[in-house]
Amino acid sequence: MARTSLSLRSRLDYFGERFRALDLPSVWRRAKEVGKQHHKWAPAVFTDMLWYAGFRDTGFQDYVDWDFAILTRAERATYMTNAISNHLALRYDAADFRGRFENKIEFNRVFDTYLGREWFEVEPTTVDELREFVTRKGVVIGKVPVSNSGYGVSRYEAAEIQDWAAFRAELLEKGQTLLEEYIVQHPALIEVSPDIVNTTRVTTFRDDAGAVHLLSFAQKFGVGKGASDQQAFGGFFTLLDENGHSKGPGYGSHQHVYADHPGTGKSIVDFTLPMTDAVLALATEVSGVVPEIRYIGWDVVVTPNGPIIVEGNWMPGAYENKPSATGIRTGSLPRFRELMDF
Repeated sequence: MARTSLSLRSRLDYFGERFRALDLPSVWRRAKEVGKQHHKWAPAVFTDMLWYAGFRDTGFQDYVDWDFAILTRAERATYMTNAISNHLALRYDAADFRGRFENKIEFNRVFDTYLGREWFEVEPTTVDELREFVTRKGVVIGKVPVSNSGYGVSRYEAAEIQDWAAFRAELLEKGQTLLEEYIVQHPALIEVSPDIVNTTRVTTFRDDAGAVHLLSFAQKFGVGKGASDQQAFGGFFTLLDENGHSKGPGYGSHQHVYADHPGTGKSIVDFTLPMTDAVLALATEVSGVVPEIRYIGWDVVVTPNGPIIVEGNWMPGAYENKPSATGIRTGSLPRFRELMDF
């Protein structure tokens, strides 16, 4: 089968968005940081970052995170970027069905069988019903239904709530109209990062014949106490092989690299995900629930009773190798090209 290029319109739209959002002082600051880290001339890095953003579908943060400053042109060409991932999502994920993933309440309705936890809608229910749910669960997570990257997520403990009518009003004011039972994760995850639920990202693609393929596999870890393991809140990730073994140190924003978890001191390099086969089997099964959405990033949590689905992302983003952390200088783009025909 002949390969098809990503749509010109998609690329032009992306270029236009990037140009309108261009913040040259911010790019220059990043270029200086990269130059200092990798002993490169900052003006050359700055120019290279602009070129790759405009003509190689590589956002500035991707350039920084994937250490493009130390890679050859051929090595860079093996890397999946967030821009390329977004182009593929627009191609393979039908617009009329994206809302089932964008809205967390709608997602929970569609995937309820796979959630492994109770959930509660605030708006159509009473104060008494709210109190009963939260009190029975003890700890809950409040979520803004349409949000991403961990924003709009909070943890609440029943013992700390005195005025339930005021609590309901607070939730509505924040837009946190979805409450979910707090997830108890597997001891192997608690040992590494006990105070935040740590999700496993499994990115899958469903081909024309209906077969599901694993594209990327990563374990995220939270840092500190909170409700999100996302990098925006100090979290980081390590890539996993198909057996669930860490491929090397974890890494997050601002060039932070973690051979060990900064809170517990537990090794990231030696981490192995429990129940890996069950995690991959679950991701494969749920990939067929909404067949019109073919390219998905699943967030899964392994519990003592098995893996459960947290959410699915129709724009999965990119989870790639960081050369300065792992010593590996190639990425996963060839696998994406092989399976997704572009």
